[in-house]
Amino acid sequence: MTAPAEVGLYVHFPWCVRKCPYCDFNSHPLKEPLREAEYGKALLDDFERELERFGDRRITTVYFGGGTPSLFSPETFRVLLDRVPDAWEVTLEANPGTIERGAFADYRRAGITRVSLGAQTFDAAHLNVLGRIHGADDIGNAAREAKAAGVDSLNLDLMYALPKQTVDEALDDLAQAIRLEPDHISWYQLTIEPKTEFARRPPLGLPGVDQACEIEEAGIELLERHGYRRYEVSAFAKDGHPCEHNVNYWRFGDYMGIGAGAHGKFTNDDGEVVRAAKASQPRLYLNGGDSETTPVPHDELPAEFMMNALRLVDGVEHGLFEARTGLGFEVIAQTVAELADWGLMQASRLALTARGHRQLNGVVARFLA
Repeated sequence: MTAPAEVGLYVHFPWCVRKCPYCDFNSHPLKEPLREAEYGKALLDDFERELERFGDRRITTVYFGGGTPSLFSPETFRVLLDRVPDAWEVTLEANPGTIERGAFADYRRAGITRVSLGAQTFDAAHLNVLGRIHGADDIGNAAREAKAAGVDSLNLDLMYALPKQTVDEALDDLAQAIRLEPDHISWYQLTIEPKTEFARRPPLGLPGVDQACEIEEAGIELLERHGYRRYEVSAFAKDGHPCEHNVNYWRFGDYMGIGAGAHGKFTNDDGEVVRAAKASQPRLYLNGGDSETTPVPHDELPAEFMMNALRLVDGVEHGLFEARTGLGFEVIAQTVAELADWGLMQASRLALTARGHRQLNGVVARFLA
């Protein structure tokens, strides 16, 4: 097994204006002035340490996530992007409620090529339940401003199966998003994650399984009718506009992770797959908190690989399993054959059938040692 020559870079910004009750990401409400200069220097120092680990591998995609990266000025991104001249896809997550007029043009000049707007829903009542700080008009204004700034690709993040949401309301969210003509739509079901406010105080009126499935099926049909092809469980793109940074994750590629709470994955010279994680508390990270590295045991690699690869609608070629894990295909051959016999996987490719996608978690569990 040889390490991939091209890698991604994920940069985490841990602060947001307000913590949303459904969010289980490493995000912290901003209760004091933003420590932008200090955090920017910490990112550069972190990046230098990662370069020692990754050597001369080319960074071709960058993803600025959070939290709310758009709380930071374009200059912070420009300084870091000057260090990654080979990156051709550079994504900035932005909250429609934190963008000032004209800011997207400055982000574009700093090197941002792709913007991902956290819209979630266009319905005022649902936005309030989700704890969002923006309104429906903010989404449209931010989307139009990003496109006018000349970004190569615009994504809208949307959620469905919200508390007390009807099928018609979920489809109306999609219809409003489609009218803004983004290049990409991420559309995923609200799930109640542990350690979130919703886990402690579950919202009333969450749709049941049958209604969520009805929303999903109708939404997929609506998106595909308007030219958005489903290429991953929750991702839909017009031709030429998948998120290549995320595709690298799903193809079990390597990537650097810098910033508080950032995660990375790398294949070392011995062919060992290693996970890395940075200190999650911003204070600890800024004080030089050490990263943790954990080798992935060989018997866990099949499930780790499949958990990612099978999210892709087209799956991956058989040979990628050996290339990314260093394990022979015979390790998973019997399980793949059984799942194919049951109509859950394709026989000629590591890919799920439509029925298999509805049972994704169960399928992945079959690859656990």
